Amino acid sequence: MKVDLGDLNAFVVVARAKGFRDGARASGGSASALSEAVRRLEAQLGVRLFNRTTRSVVPTEAGEGLLARLSPALSEMEAALDVVNGFRDRPAGTLRLNVPVSAARLVLGSIVPPFLAAYPDIQLDIIAEDSFVDVIAAGCDAGIRYDERLEQDMIAVPIGPRVQRFATAASSAYLDRRGRPKHPRELLDHACLRGRFSSGSMPAWEFERKGEVLRVDPTGPLIVQAGGGADLAVEAAIGGSGIVYLFEDWLRPHLDSGALEPVLESWWPRFSGPFLYYPGRRLVPAPLRAFIDFIKASADQ
Repeated sequence: MKVDLGDLNAFVVVARAKGFRDGARASGGSASALSEAVRRLEAQLGVRLFNRTTRSVVPTEAGEGLLARLSPALSEMEAALDVVNGFRDRPAGTLRLNVPVSAARLVLGSIVPPFLAAYPDIQLDIIAEDSFVDVIAAGCDAGIRYDERLEQDMIAVPIGPRVQRFATAASSAYLDRRGRPKHPRELLDHACLRGRFSSGSMPAWEFERKGEVLRVDPTGPLIVQAGGGADLAVEAAIGGSGIVYLFEDWLRPHLDSGALEPVLESWWPRFSGPFLYYPGRRLVPAPLRAFIDFIKASADQ
């Protein structure tokens, strides 16, 4: 039976992403094209490969069996093509990265332009989100995460600043009106602008000084999506709505301009910087190898 390889690849993309929309996002195609490819494949094979509902797309038993046999073969094909890529004067292809919004804003901005200039035949595809996904299942070559989110079987390479801080800040007008906290516990009596992850979790604000670590869970008039909604929280803080807690580097331009005033600066906690991570159990694609070598060389300068 002759089956179109593109239809088989579409099936694998959808199965790994657990949906047509997520599969389209991971592959850079469209959900309708993936759906049509899967329909063609099902018609040709004469079996249903997915059970579809309005909420989920789950492989059938036949689909699970096909995926188990196809995945190694497709990985070998990708590896074979990448061996050829290694003979080029310059690496080429697409490098797809899954990164937090904070990394896209605070880390990649200084890395991407010189990398693209050095490797004009590589296309970077950056997916910025703050939900914690399996980067390989999502069709990405690598991701950026902080050490507490790294998976055990991944290779991690430092990228960006090695030490960062969380900072609290508010407008002078707000602090003149409500007072300037001297201790983190006093935040419980202030209007605090919170961030919530897509999972629904709303992490407490952590502070540290002279070995003492404190976590407070303040309330306030505004809750935003972590990452994507952070700029709104910053603007609300500048407008006098309350106190914001965010990466120091994110707030630094507003602190330097005077639009925001530091709050509890002696308590700002430090933490280790992010890592580029990727699976160590398979051949590293040429575009990813070029990116790894580039960030290592940049760190040595």
